[in-house]
Amino acid sequence: MNAEQLVKTVTAATGFMRAAGTEVVQAEPGHTVLRLAKKPELLQFNGYFHGGAVAGLADHAAGAAATTALPAGKIAVTVDLHVNYLAPANGAAIVAHAKVASVGSTICVVTVEVFNEAADAQAARCAIATATLRVVDAPKLAG
Repeated sequence: MNAEQLVKTVTAATGFMRAAGTEVVQAEPGHTVLRLAKKPELLQFNGYFHGGAVAGLADHAAGAAATTALPAGKIAVTVDLHVNYLAPANGAAIVAHAKVASVGSTICVVTVEVFNEAADAQAARCAIATATLRVVDAPKLAG
């Protein structure tokens, strides 16, 4: 299974990411781009993406990026996630770009930038995140 197929399979098998409507835009070894379109269930009281939705997208993008850099049969699960919110997540969608900083046999570190997507404007960064992930045996997934 190539990197994009792997990330799409894991995303489809993950209830939270599937329910949120996460879209895999790009996936290659050590790098992923995931998108989440705005919908009422993901927003807070001001109409911006809820911080939990931003963090969830960053977390999943980080895990996906790390997993694509691991040997077959291994997957990365988060042990620490640090998110800095830089601006309101108020785009028509948010897009997370995750890139592996370090891959080891037991621990990976991934950096993530989350951008607002707007049809009429340049993408503006709304959050950055760093994730530390543990390498574990992958569960059996359909696909």
